[in-house]
Amino acid sequence: MAAVSERLIHGAGTQEAAWRAAPWLEEAPSAGLDELVPAASRLLVVAPHPDDEVLGCGGLIHDAVAAGRQVCVVALTDGEHAYPHEPAWPPARLARTRRAELRDALAALGAGDVEVRHLALGDGALAERHADTVRALAALCGPRDVFCVTWARDGHPDHEAAARAAHEVARRQGIPVFEYPIWGWHWADAAHSPFGDSLLRYELDARTRECKAAAMRRFATQTGEVAPAPAAPILPPAVLQRFQRPFEIYLRT
Repeated sequence: MAAVSERLIHGAGTQEAAWRAAPWLEEAPSAGLDELVPAASRLLVVAPHPDDEVLGCGGLIHDAVAAGRQVCVVALTDGEHAYPHEPAWPPARLARTRRAELRDALAALGAGDVEVRHLALGDGALAERHADTVRALAALCGPRDVFCVTWARDGHPDHEAAARAAHEVARRQGIPVFEYPIWGWHWADAAHSPFGDSLLRYELDARTRECKAAAMRRFATQTGEVAPAPAAPILPPAVLQRFQRPFEIYLRT
């Protein structure tokens, strides 16, 4: 297990070619839709920022909706402070735009009608707003829900705070939690699994992959395909490659 000081998001990170060559990732146990989201359940996807839900769970969201499952997406923040040094993208404008991008992305997944909750708890502030996050999630979830939330060791403070809050609510309500890595793919060493033995591999068929790719493109502020373009987009091609695989990874916790 890596020390906290090693979970830093900087530089180019681990290249996708290294992940594709990792035998432990190829050999991860498979899980189907019914195992992750049983027929009578609702999928409650918790995203620290708009785009996390599509990057980590876009395929699962698509398949759950296609199979008639209920889905609710909870955006804890609007990701409004993604570009603090970009005058063209002040927080208020970026928040509005990222909300619209999320709705467009869900439509690309065939999930345009799912329930979306924007909690606006403050980009970068989730650790200090733990109690508020717990209260909000507790008010939204029910006994049939399955939580999907960012990995508890993802390396981003908001991502880890989201996991802590979701786990607290899940323990109280006795509902399952699956975690999805986002920035863990950036800082971890592909030679050794950072996930222990808890990972599950969810396969995506060609149609699901196509829809997920279209959904990711909707986050133009993050990919840099927007005018004016940020000098350093959050999701350049090297990062997006990690989420263009024919599978998604979930951690059973």
